[in-house]
Amino acid sequence: MNNAFTWVFLAALLLVTGTRLWLAARQARHVRAHREAVPDSFAGTIPLAAHQKAADYTVAKVRVGMLDVLVNAALLLVLTLGGAIQWLSDAWARVAPPFGIAHGVLLIVSVVLLLTLLELPLSIYRTFVIEARFGFNRMTLALYLADLAKQALVSALLGIPLLVLVLWLMARMGDLWWIWVWLAWTGFNLLVLLIYPTFIAPLFNKFSPLADQALARRIESLLARCGFRSSGLYVMDGSKRSSHGNAYFTGFGAAKRIVFFDTLLSRLAPGEIEAVLAHELGHFKRHHVWKRIVVLFAASFALLWALGQLIDQPWFYAGLQVSTQSSATALLLFW
Repeated sequence: MNNAFTWVFLAALLLVTGTRLWLAARQARHVRAHREAVPDSFAGTIPLAAHQKAADYTVAKVRVGMLDVLVNAALLLVLTLGGAIQWLSDAWARVAPPFGIAHGVLLIVSVVLLLTLLELPLSIYRTFVIEARFGFNRMTLALYLADLAKQALVSALLGIPLLVLVLWLMARMGDLWWIWVWLAWTGFNLLVLLIYPTFIAPLFNKFSPLADQALARRIESLLARCGFRSSGLYVMDGSKRSSHGNAYFTGFGAAKRIVFFDTLLSRLAPGEIEAVLAHELGHFKRHHVWKRIVVLFAASFALLWALGQLIDQPWFYAGLQVSTQSSATALLLFW
């Protein structure tokens, strides 16, 4: 490891991983320190047992999250300095010409599949151990596997054409390829935001119009006061996966819709449901969604520009133990 960039990479990975673990440990320590007493503001409404259950649940999730941080750091080291990306690139070169679009797609998809498979044990542990231990999980193994299959299918149908387009733009658009890729990425994200409520979400859950007319009138009055226009109020069958309750709005423009978990409606009074939705509408009123989109697009623009400066630098690849300088390996290393 005589490449200076290798040491920069290791230092950055150590700093990021250490910071995440330190913040998680602080959170867990703070929660445990206040586990034995309900805060004064809620002492009259929340039993101590419920407060302690919430604290224990938070600590359990934080601990699994810390393990996830360590696993991700180890996987990153295996893919880069461990030579896994280069090994996969060499293996796929026997099937498709190196530096071509087909080779790039095979390489990136194989890395994504590998990471997904290696992350499955922690995902299963979260769902069937942590969530089940605290009485939240209602997911069956069959439903879990069906969700995985649907997610893989949707990801393939949307992601592979985008990946082909990105690799084609990188090969054909010269030194300013990164601007064209950014435009494609931006358009893709806006398209997903538009189609998610009506085409993607219904693949995983059933959405029914809100049947409680009194509650609907109350919610519509709140929406009118906030200046929020929606395409409808819907109830989602969240109870088939979890007993957690929530409400949210999704989409943008004329496709916006308000969604309530059925678990939320079954537990809370109308005033409480309105309060939960008011929190979500606060994000709309403060333009948080659009601010987040702007930040995301600005960050992706800056990152693609940076990749445009690095993609032809041999030290960038050598520092991460990759000898094949291609668009696909550059995307993987920068990702």
